[in-house]
Amino acid sequence: MLAAGHHPSLFHANLAVRGRRAHQVHHEQLAPALELEPDVATVVAGGVDDLLRPRFEAAQVAAHVESMTFPDPAPLVPVARPVSGRVRELNALLRRAARRQGVLLAEMEGHPVVGDARLWSEDRLHAGPEGHARMAAALAQVWGLPGSDDSWTRPLPGPAPVGRAGWQAVAAEVRWAARFVGPWVMRRACGPSSGDGRRAKRPLLMPVR
Repeated sequence: MLAAGHHPSLFHANLAVRGRRAHQVHHEQLAPALELEPDVATVVAGGVDDLLRPRFEAAQVAAHVESMTFPDPAPLVPVARPVSGRVRELNALLRRAARRQGVLLAEMEGHPVVGDARLWSEDRLHAGPEGHARMAAALAQVWGLPGSDDSWTRPLPGPAPVGRAGWQAVAAEVRWAARFVGPWVMRRACGPSSGDGRRAKRPLLMPVR
């Protein structure tokens, strides 16, 4: 978005590695990011890989991440309702930290559109193309880029997918859990992370185009 409409000579790096928790992002990626001397840096961490941990502590996660609040996963993943309280607690701490540090905060909580399945990938844990586009638009609004507004918070055109009812809904949730939650739990139990052995795809600043 920045390159297309405002800075065609923009250089971009992406230090993200899947499966990293907030403290790992802090300790492994902060120093390399600072060495690049960026004009703008965005941080998204502390989501699924932290929120679903049995020993989750919102204050510790917030101390590592101070840039973006998280959407409530319950509308998209009914079995995640117990996590909603964690999300609200973490978001409150992030808002407080952002005010204290003068960090721009992209507010993702409280917008019904983020519960639309069309914004998410099949695993319901990671954003799909439309979800990433909405997050980029949210950041553009926070930065005050020309032409940006709150349109990213508006519902997608057309009716949202209708969930199944009764036993069909239960069966669908079981299939989803077996395909995506089960492997995640097994990785947590056995130790290895989905990011083990992986490196950032774009560790150096390179032209976007």
